Amino acid sequence: MATTNDIKNGTVLKLEGNLWSIIEFQHVKPGKGGAFVRTKMRNVTSGKVVDKTFNAGIKVETATVDRRDYQYLYQDGEDYVFMDTSDFDQLTVPGKIVGDNANFMLESMMVTIAIHEGSPLYIELPPSVTMEITYTEPGLQGDRSTGGTKPATIETGYEIQVPLFLEQGTKVKVDTRTGDYLGRVNE
Repeated sequence: MATTNDIKNGTVLKLEGNLWSIIEFQHVKPGKGGAFVRTKMRNVTSGKVVDKTFNAGIKVETATVDRRDYQYLYQDGEDYVFMDTSDFDQLTVPGKIVGDNANFMLESMMVTIAIHEGSPLYIELPPSVTMEITYTEPGLQGDRSTGGTKPATIETGYEIQVPLFLEQGTKVKVDTRTGDYLGRVNE
């Protein structure tokens, strides 16, 4: 058990039988009345985001969540197999937990997996990854100006929007949270 004073981003609370991860929090002390904590929480299993307000100082139940780094090995049917690089234990994570993160996972990539009581809750990818464009329409002469975009398929088969001048085989940086093109990578 903890109090609302212990709440911070990333804390996982156990409320009404569900696990909720704190996305944002704000301690508010109005001029009149008691202080309170305003939070934005995400349901760990469903992904639903809700706003909840707690009175300051009340007890809340926290869940112990172990976040560890794993290396992505391969996909096995609907499941994904990861390896703990410290002891080489393998962990199989169901596809529904991996979700859209699969669009940005390449073999041997390092990810963080949150585990609660032996079962994986969610996967955190690095904020951006470098991917190679495997297919895109060729750009036309004069398409070097700003503004226009075209679809491009990256190594994982996911399609993103890139500037018109990029060609097949170009390495690009992609935001794993939104799927946005962040820039070209020169090697």
